[in-house]
Amino acid sequence: MRRILLLVSLLVGVITASGQELNCTVVIDAQQTGQSNNQIYRTLENQLTEFINNTSWINVEYKNQERIDCNITLIISSVEGNTFTGTMQIGSSRPIFNSTYDSPVYNYNDKQVSFTYKEFDPLDFNINSFDSNLISVVAYHVYTMIGLDHATYKMNGGERFFAIAKQIINTAASSKFPGWRPTDGTQSRYQYNNAILSNVYTEFQTALYDYHRLGLDVMEKDRKEAKNTIIESIKTLKGINDRRPNSYLLRTFFDAKSDEIQSIFSGGPKVDIAGLIDNLNRMAPTRRSNWREIKP
Repeated sequence: MRRILLLVSLLVGVITASGQELNCTVVIDAQQTGQSNNQIYRTLENQLTEFINNTSWINVEYKNQERIDCNITLIISSVEGNTFTGTMQIGSSRPIFNSTYDSPVYNYNDKQVSFTYKEFDPLDFNINSFDSNLISVVAYHVYTMIGLDHATYKMNGGERFFAIAKQIINTAASSKFPGWRPTDGTQSRYQYNNAILSNVYTEFQTALYDYHRLGLDVMEKDRKEAKNTIIESIKTLKGINDRRPNSYLLRTFFDAKSDEIQSIFSGGPKVDIAGLIDNLNRMAPTRRSNWREIKP
């Protein structure tokens, strides 16, 4: 399994040489601007790809096959001079033990993306300063992806990376750009990070670990046990939902997982899914079409 050596090193506390952690595909979609053939978009796409994949984000060595697969689509909706506005769709996945399947972990639609950029502007990241909103947005999502990935392998393994994302938020909060402050709406980078670090949502990382490491990763060995473990992990999320109904954190989880959950419980062996369906309908009512496809 990819990153199994990384998991062992984390468990024993070994710090190795740094290396590139991501295998990211970047797409710039500028169709809405009417100038999608402008060379600046191809330049930015190439620069972002190199920046994300060639930066050493953490002090842990990743082999090529261990790098986190992810994708970022930046959709530019308007341009005024050197100022660009749009949205960013970010997704990441992790491999499942003894299979060719990659499980989606992060699926985030960032609707608060604006930045200034001139062609060939250097893309540099400094955790202690705010130099570019585009770089801050990208770095925030990178550390969130790394944190979620680690959380699926080690209990509470994402904590320190979510804390780095929090530092990025704090540094960017004094800027004019949206998404970094408590007042920037209920579906912002600030709100997502605030939730994932809050004691109110403390079971979220537990559910991530149980769902992936104790559930999906043992699917090949004992499918029934794995399915029951996943049912319990979803019940853990139900506890969060009871305290914070319709939370943004859980909505993003089900944005990533609804198709997968439907697939897991649409085949044998049979398990008791009555409580599961009820919990899913309560937590993610907008995904009822998925849940209707799950048959006992």
